[in-house]
Amino acid sequence: MEQTYVLVQVAFLAALGAVVGSFLNVCIDRLPQGASVLAPGSSCSSCHHPLGWRDLVPVVSFLWLRGHCKYCKAPIPRRLLLVEVLSSAIFALAAVAYSGTLFPQGAVFLLYASLLLVIFFIDLERQLVLDLLVYPALPIALLLAPWGPPGTDAPLAMGYWNAFIGGVFSALLFAGLYLAARGGMGFGDVKLSLLLGLMLGFPLILVAVPLGFIAGGAVAVVLLAAKRRTMKSPVPFAPFLAGASLVAMLGGTALMEWYLGLFG
Repeated sequence: MEQTYVLVQVAFLAALGAVVGSFLNVCIDRLPQGASVLAPGSSCSSCHHPLGWRDLVPVVSFLWLRGHCKYCKAPIPRRLLLVEVLSSAIFALAAVAYSGTLFPQGAVFLLYASLLLVIFFIDLERQLVLDLLVYPALPIALLLAPWGPPGTDAPLAMGYWNAFIGGVFSALLFAGLYLAARGGMGFGDVKLSLLLGLMLGFPLILVAVPLGFIAGGAVAVVLLAAKRRTMKSPVPFAPFLAGASLVAMLGGTALMEWYLGLFG
């Protein structure tokens, strides 16, 4: 019975995640332009034909239309499908990772994950970390600290002090890197690091930051080797920080215990 309940919960959250991902795509498209995310309704980015509900069923519509607009046959950006699938997968994982504490810890994680997905793709596409997203989230992350990840792990349970230390540590670290980089790092990464520190708290931020640097460095090396970038070409770093933070929220405790166990 319990296993059936968990499976139903996973299926429900996966479907909900796809719906949320559809809205996140609207945010990714419109927020950098300063446009409303509520109106007008969605339309094709090529022919601007209004889209009906049959065109907007998350994941299903993209596959049914084979990735092309029903009206003008122009390709639908694959990012739309990717965000919906990622959001669905993250929501489903939350049902497992927070099965015993889906409310409120799991709900806080899903709020954070949705925000980080928007930040991830906006910076990836436009090299922007929007103040509109970061600044309002700072007091909210501090307010929600007692219920933030990793809410299922008592030894690392979050609290206001943990969040404060995590935010200060992360912000000071990235402020120093920003000054040392002399233009090689955007100040948006510093603001984002403060937010992530408040979300994750201390010591979990110590998992996310190294993961972000390792992932960013690996991708930069691959791009250089493939001659897709030069040494002077900027590589957006916020996506790596956001992605590493999601990993830390879901499995940071296990990663930290594994690392410390190497020296035990």
